[in-house]
Amino acid sequence: MDQNLYQATIGAFDKANAEDPNKEMADGKEFPKELLYARRMTEMQERYAPEASEAVKLAVRAQHIQRWKIPRSDYAMDKPGYMLWRTTLYKFHAETAGNLMKEAGYDDGMIARVKNIVSKKELKTDPETQLMEDIVDLVFIEHYMLAFAGQHADYDEAKWIVIIKKTWNKMSARAHEFALAGKIKLPEALVPLILKAVQ
Repeated sequence: MDQNLYQATIGAFDKANAEDPNKEMADGKEFPKELLYARRMTEMQERYAPEASEAVKLAVRAQHIQRWKIPRSDYAMDKPGYMLWRTTLYKFHAETAGNLMKEAGYDDGMIARVKNIVSKKELKTDPETQLMEDIVDLVFIEHYMLAFAGQHADYDEAKWIVIIKKTWNKMSARAHEFALAGKIKLPEALVPLILKAVQ
Protein backbone atom coordinates (compact mmCIF):
# COMPACT_ATOMS: atom_id res chain seq x y z
CA MET A 1 0.00 0.00 0.00
CA ASP A 2 1.21 3.50 -0.87
CA GLN A 3 0.78 5.14 2.53
CA ASN A 4 1.04 8.68 1.16
CA LEU A 5 -1.70 8.03 -1.39
CA TYR A 6 -3.87 6.24 1.17
CA GLN A 7 -3.52 8.96 3.82
CA ALA A 8 -4.15 11.72 1.28
CA THR A 9 -7.38 9.99 0.24
CA ILE A 10 -8.53 9.47 3.82
CA GLY A 11 -7.83 13.17 4.34
CA ALA A 12 -9.95 14.03 1.28
CA PHE A 13 -12.81 11.87 2.57
CA ASP A 14 -12.59 13.54 5.98
CA LYS A 15 -12.48 17.02 4.46
CA ALA A 16 -15.65 16.23 2.50
CA ASN A 17 -17.40 14.92 5.63
CA ALA A 18 -16.22 17.88 7.72
CA GLU A 19 -18.62 20.03 5.64
CA ASP A 20 -21.61 18.31 7.30
CA PRO A 21 -23.85 21.03 8.79
CA ASN A 22 -25.32 18.45 11.20
CA LYS A 23 -23.44 18.11 14.48
CA GLU A 24 -23.16 15.36 17.07
CA MET A 25 -21.63 15.32 20.54
CA ALA A 26 -19.06 12.70 21.54
CA ASP A 27 -16.75 12.74 24.56
CA GLY A 28 -17.84 16.28 25.38
CA LYS A 29 -16.93 17.65 21.94
CA GLU A 30 -19.00 18.60 18.91
CA PHE A 31 -18.23 16.94 15.57
CA PRO A 32 -19.69 17.09 12.06
CA LYS A 33 -22.01 14.07 12.14
CA GLU A 34 -20.65 12.15 9.15
CA LEU A 35 -17.02 12.87 10.04
CA LEU A 36 -17.64 11.29 13.45
CA TYR A 37 -19.39 8.34 11.82
CA ALA A 38 -16.48 7.79 9.41
CA ARG A 39 -13.95 7.81 12.24
CA ARG A 40 -16.07 5.38 14.24
CA MET A 41 -16.20 3.09 11.21
CA THR A 42 -12.40 3.07 10.89
CA GLU A 43 -11.98 2.56 14.63
CA MET A 44 -14.30 -0.47 14.49
CA GLN A 45 -12.52 -1.85 11.42
CA GLU A 46 -9.20 -1.66 13.26
CA ARG A 47 -10.69 -3.55 16.22
CA TYR A 48 -12.72 -6.10 14.27
CA ALA A 49 -10.66 -6.68 11.12
CA PRO A 50 -7.17 -5.17 11.39
CA GLU A 51 -6.14 -7.38 8.47
CA ALA A 52 -8.64 -5.72 6.10
CA SER A 53 -7.47 -4.80 2.61
CA GLU A 54 -6.77 -1.26 1.45
CA ALA A 55 -10.02 -1.31 -0.54
CA VAL A 56 -12.07 -2.23 2.55
CA LYS A 57 -10.35 0.44 4.65
CA LEU A 58 -11.18 3.09 2.07
CA ALA A 59 -14.76 1.85 1.62
CA VAL A 60 -15.31 1.83 5.38
CA ARG A 61 -14.17 5.44 5.67
CA ALA A 62 -16.37 6.56 2.76
CA GLN A 63 -19.48 4.54 3.57
CA HIS A 64 -21.63 7.59 4.49
CA ILE A 65 -19.64 10.26 2.65
CA GLN A 66 -21.65 13.51 2.44
CA ARG A 67 -24.87 11.66 3.26
CA TRP A 68 -26.61 14.89 4.28
CA LYS A 69 -26.76 15.94 0.61
CA ILE A 70 -29.50 13.37 -0.05
CA PRO A 71 -31.97 13.74 2.85
CA ARG A 72 -34.59 11.11 3.58
CA SER A 73 -37.24 13.86 3.49
CA ASP A 74 -36.75 14.21 -0.28
CA TYR A 75 -38.37 10.79 -0.79
CA ALA A 76 -41.82 9.37 -0.06
CA MET A 77 -42.21 8.31 3.57
CA ASP A 78 -43.12 4.72 2.73
CA LYS A 79 -41.18 1.53 2.02
CA PRO A 80 -40.71 2.15 -1.75
CA GLY A 81 -39.55 5.69 -0.95
CA TYR A 82 -37.11 4.36 1.64
CA MET A 83 -35.71 1.76 -0.76
CA LEU A 84 -35.27 4.35 -3.52
CA TRP A 85 -33.49 6.66 -1.06
CA ARG A 86 -31.13 3.88 0.02
CA THR A 87 -30.34 2.87 -3.57
CA THR A 88 -29.67 6.50 -4.50
CA LEU A 89 -27.43 6.91 -1.45
CA TYR A 90 -25.32 3.84 -2.25
CA LYS A 91 -24.70 5.13 -5.76
CA PHE A 92 -23.96 8.66 -4.52
CA HIS A 93 -21.49 7.47 -1.86
CA ALA A 94 -19.72 5.22 -4.36
CA GLU A 95 -19.43 7.97 -6.99
CA THR A 96 -18.25 10.57 -4.46
CA ALA A 97 -15.60 8.23 -3.06
CA GLY A 98 -14.51 7.26 -6.57
CA ASN A 99 -14.11 10.87 -7.68
CA LEU A 100 -11.99 11.75 -4.64
CA MET A 101 -9.85 8.65 -5.14
CA LYS A 102 -9.28 9.60 -8.79
CA GLU A 103 -8.26 13.13 -7.80
CA ALA A 104 -5.80 11.67 -5.28
CA GLY A 105 -4.23 9.42 -7.91
CA TYR A 106 -5.67 5.92 -7.44
CA ASP A 107 -5.87 3.64 -10.47
CA ASP A 108 -9.17 2.62 -12.05
CA GLY A 109 -8.98 -0.92 -10.66
CA MET A 110 -8.83 0.18 -7.02
CA ILE A 111 -11.49 2.83 -7.60
CA ALA A 112 -13.84 0.23 -9.10
CA ARG A 113 -13.20 -2.14 -6.19
CA VAL A 114 -13.98 0.49 -3.55
CA LYS A 115 -17.08 1.68 -5.41
CA ASN A 116 -18.31 -1.91 -5.60
CA ILE A 117 -17.93 -2.40 -1.84
CA VAL A 118 -19.52 0.95 -0.95
CA SER A 119 -22.49 0.33 -3.26
CA LYS A 120 -23.10 -3.10 -1.63
CA LYS A 121 -23.93 -4.58 -5.04
CA GLU A 122 -22.43 -7.98 -4.19
CA LEU A 123 -23.28 -8.21 -0.50
CA LYS A 124 -24.37 -11.85 -0.74
CA THR A 125 -21.33 -13.04 -2.72
CA ASP A 126 -18.37 -10.76 -1.95
CA PRO A 127 -16.56 -11.38 1.38
CA GLU A 128 -15.16 -7.83 1.49
CA THR A 129 -18.60 -6.28 1.06
CA GLN A 130 -19.84 -8.53 3.88
CA LEU A 131 -16.90 -7.38 5.99
CA MET A 132 -17.94 -3.76 5.52
CA GLU A 133 -21.56 -4.68 6.36
CA ASP A 134 -20.35 -6.31 9.58
CA ILE A 135 -18.56 -3.09 10.53
CA VAL A 136 -21.64 -0.99 9.68
CA ASP A 137 -23.80 -3.15 11.96
CA LEU A 138 -21.28 -3.28 14.82
CA VAL A 139 -20.98 0.52 14.73
CA PHE A 140 -24.77 0.85 14.72
CA ILE A 141 -25.13 -1.40 17.77
CA GLU A 142 -22.33 0.27 19.73
CA HIS A 143 -22.95 3.93 18.88
CA TYR A 144 -26.41 4.46 17.39
CA MET A 145 -28.90 1.83 18.52
CA LEU A 146 -29.67 3.54 21.84
CA ALA A 147 -30.32 6.91 20.16
CA PHE A 148 -32.50 5.14 17.59
CA ALA A 149 -34.48 3.65 20.48
CA GLY A 150 -34.93 7.13 21.94
CA GLN A 151 -36.43 8.33 18.67
CA HIS A 152 -38.91 5.43 18.64
CA ALA A 153 -40.16 5.24 22.22
CA ASP A 154 -43.51 4.00 20.89
CA TYR A 155 -42.01 0.70 19.66
CA ASP A 156 -42.98 -2.30 21.77
CA GLU A 157 -40.78 -5.28 22.59
CA ALA A 158 -41.95 -7.34 19.61
CA LYS A 159 -41.10 -4.50 17.20
CA TRP A 160 -37.66 -4.12 18.77
CA ILE A 161 -36.93 -7.82 18.48
CA VAL A 162 -37.74 -7.65 14.75
CA ILE A 163 -35.39 -4.66 14.29
CA ILE A 164 -32.55 -6.31 16.22
CA LYS A 165 -33.00 -9.58 14.32
CA LYS A 166 -32.86 -7.73 10.98
CA THR A 167 -29.55 -6.16 11.98
CA TRP A 168 -28.23 -9.45 13.35
CA ASN A 169 -29.18 -11.36 10.20
CA LYS A 170 -27.10 -9.00 8.06
CA MET A 171 -23.98 -9.89 10.06
CA SER A 172 -21.60 -12.81 9.56
CA ALA A 173 -20.99 -15.53 12.15
CA ARG A 174 -17.64 -13.86 12.88
CA ALA A 175 -19.39 -10.57 13.70
CA HIS A 176 -21.91 -12.38 15.91
CA GLU A 177 -19.08 -13.95 17.87
CA PHE A 178 -17.25 -10.61 18.14
CA ALA A 179 -20.34 -8.84 19.51
CA LEU A 180 -21.28 -11.56 22.00
CA ALA A 181 -17.69 -11.93 23.23
CA GLY A 182 -17.91 -8.46 24.77
CA LYS A 183 -15.72 -6.80 22.15
CA ILE A 184 -18.20 -4.02 21.50
CA LYS A 185 -20.04 -1.86 24.00
CA LEU A 186 -23.66 -3.00 23.92
CA PRO A 187 -26.23 -0.31 24.84
CA GLU A 188 -26.92 -1.32 28.44
CA ALA A 189 -30.63 -0.52 28.42
CA LEU A 190 -31.14 -2.76 25.39
CA VAL A 191 -28.99 -5.74 26.40
CA PRO A 192 -31.93 -7.90 27.59
CA LEU A 193 -33.76 -7.28 24.29
CA ILE A 194 -30.63 -7.92 22.22
CA LEU A 195 -29.97 -11.23 23.96
CA LYS A 196 -33.61 -12.24 23.60
CA ALA A 197 -33.57 -11.40 19.88
CA VAL A 198 -30.39 -13.28 19.02
CA GLN A 199 -30.98 -16.48 20.99
